[in-house]
Amino acid sequence: MWAGHLALLTAALFAGAAIYINFAEHPARLLTDDRALLVQWKLAYKRGFIMQSALAAISGLFGIAAFFVTYDWRWLLGAALILANWPFTLYVIMPTNRQLMETPDDDANFQTRALVQQWGWLHMVRSVLGTLAVLEYFWALN
Repeated sequence: MWAGHLALLTAALFAGAAIYINFAEHPARLLTDDRALLVQWKLAYKRGFIMQSALAAISGLFGIAAFFVTYDWRWLLGAALILANWPFTLYVIMPTNRQLMETPDDDANFQTRALVQQWGWLHMVRSVLGTLAVLEYFWALN
């Protein structure tokens, strides 16, 4: 079933990117000085937002389509998990994002670093939601 396979594929791409951010990009960013940390976060965030928001939306839509083809509730649960990244990002992570984006690069300091560290923990939730969606979609395919 093409919709289910595409839901799984796009959720796996989302989860892989989110996990990469948490386990490779973010720890490397934290090794830099405060200004470089902020500059790198801003650049990476702008690009990552576009990619991850699109992957979550596409995966959710394919998951919903797979539900309407099969009427298997597991597709809806997978779609709900991957789509939960949208409200989580908008209502929980976005206040931190705004503070970081509004901070002038030359004003970065220990408080900026603390916000970026907090952002990393919040982003971990996105990695978990993406991984759970992958597992749910995989279960629905079998």
